[in-house]
Amino acid sequence: MKIDEKRILLLALKAGELMLKSGGETARVEDTVVRICKACGVEDADVFVMPTGLFLTVNSPDKNISVQSYIRRIRGARTDLERISQLNTLSRRLENKELSFEEAEAIADGISREVQFAFPVRLLGAMMISSCFTLMFNGGLTDFITSLIVGALTYLFQMKLVARLQLNWFIETFLCCAAATIMAILFTHVGLGLNFDPIIIGSLMIFFPGVMITNAVRDILAGDTVSGVSRAADAVLTALSIAMGAAAIMAVYSGMGGVL
Repeated sequence: MKIDEKRILLLALKAGELMLKSGGETARVEDTVVRICKACGVEDADVFVMPTGLFLTVNSPDKNISVQSYIRRIRGARTDLERISQLNTLSRRLENKELSFEEAEAIADGISREVQFAFPVRLLGAMMISSCFTLMFNGGLTDFITSLIVGALTYLFQMKLVARLQLNWFIETFLCCAAATIMAILFTHVGLGLNFDPIIIGSLMIFFPGVMITNAVRDILAGDTVSGVSRAADAVLTALSIAMGAAAIMAVYSGMGGVL
């Protein structure tokens, strides 16, 4: 049975869009989109991927069908490596004829609706990131425990308050890092921690753009210079926002003589 070409392109676009929103690198997204198209009989497919957009053009061998072009604007990206792996596997199973097209559509729809990690799991992850990095930066046991609390409160502050204000990502990161710094200083002064420096560093690592930096380097090395430079700029601005949030509070704290 011949599959409608538009359905094929929409499936490929959905897979590419989900991968980009989950932090997938340019080469992987392009490869997945092309694999899906070719697996379903669309041989002449060109895809151009940027962190904020996906462009797909198909020239059908049927002379009665004109060239088709699709564009998807990408917003609200976040890191979800499990989703990237699922979509990567989907494209290869479709290519190897292990799935029918209808099954692939159903799986892609399920992946788009699925919540990979419940909020308590993500909260626990933030706490572990904060506390473990605190230990790496020579924090003690009390600092470790304090960073668990600071990490949890910072993540709750971000998800339950700042995210609802719908601010841009730079200001959101700035506010969260400033809040983490304030809490680390306060908890240290009331005796819950011995040294607020490793606690602050550990809490800030929740927002560090590690995947973004990795993808920027991979894109540049793969020849996707535009995407690589764009991701690198995002990473630098994110790091700047983190530093400014912590530095602003530390400047105020120093201006008060280092006392509360």
